[in-house]
Amino acid sequence: MFRLFLALNFLLLNLYACKGGFEACKLKTIHSDAIVNQTLQIPVQKNQRLIFSQKPPNAKIIKHDPYLSLYLIEDKKRFKHPFRVNMKLSLGTAAVNTKTVVEGKILKRQVGLNSFATYSEPLPIPSMLLNSCCALEGIVTPRGIIEKEYINRFLTIDKVSYADIGIRVKDENRIVVVSASNVFMQDNPFEINDFILEFDGKKVKNSADFMRKVLFSKIGSTHKVKIKRADKVLSFNVKSQMRKGGGYLSDTFLEFLGISFDKNMLIVKIEKKALPYALKLGDKLLGINGVEVKNERNIADILSKNKNSLNLLFQRDQFQFFVTVN
Repeated sequence: MFRLFLALNFLLLNLYACKGGFEACKLKTIHSDAIVNQTLQIPVQKNQRLIFSQKPPNAKIIKHDPYLSLYLIEDKKRFKHPFRVNMKLSLGTAAVNTKTVVEGKILKRQVGLNSFATYSEPLPIPSMLLNSCCALEGIVTPRGIIEKEYINRFLTIDKVSYADIGIRVKDENRIVVVSASNVFMQDNPFEINDFILEFDGKKVKNSADFMRKVLFSKIGSTHKVKIKRADKVLSFNVKSQMRKGGGYLSDTFLEFLGISFDKNMLIVKIEKKALPYALKLGDKLLGINGVEVKNERNIADILSKNKNSLNLLFQRDQFQFFVTVN
């Protein structure tokens, strides 16, 4: 009853404070130049703009999130009424750009860096997901919706980084299940199909909340995780490490070896620790241990099932060769 009372009061406040609704939000989007040349350039607090772009903007960059392709830049126009991120209850949302308003609701929440949120209606790209008071609930990108919790964290932290305990997860029948496990992460105790029961003593209810807690945790912190494996319940103490990939970066687990790929499985980055493998930019990964590589997710699945030495088949021009990883 008390929750209903709070919700009704919140609704009355919204109706009073946000009389223009989503059409007013569209006008604010236009007047603030929040979308220019099909690029989100959202004015936020402290005379700054939040930009979603896969290329560096031509502006003074304050910070950058390469995982989510977000930039924070100096706002020389200094828009007087910036968009704020709504971290409270929302009674309705719409995807808004300079031409359209599409009302609906989030159907599937964002699961970490690899599975962005989905919506009940087809969405214009780019656009902002707003509540009726024009506060940010998310941004609409080609891969889906980046939710407000990730946007708020990016705006408030000093240095962009995410934590990792070596697993990727999914929801199956209201249970959080390990879908991939990083064999290159030292002392990783997890296996595919483990059920995640508890994290730091609290019941794990869904993959979206669980992955956010993992990603937002302090790198180097220790966490107690309770799992179910077949008919056994086990508990592990795991230490978080820096996340190497995900989102708009490749996330194959081979990033731990210093190798990053594009969507076509071509090498786009080679770090110093990967130099002994004699690989070159543009080399294409074809297979692992005799299994054909089809996409990024396929690589993580194959690696999760191979804990011993790996034979990676690459192609360079018309020449194919193996690289062995122990």
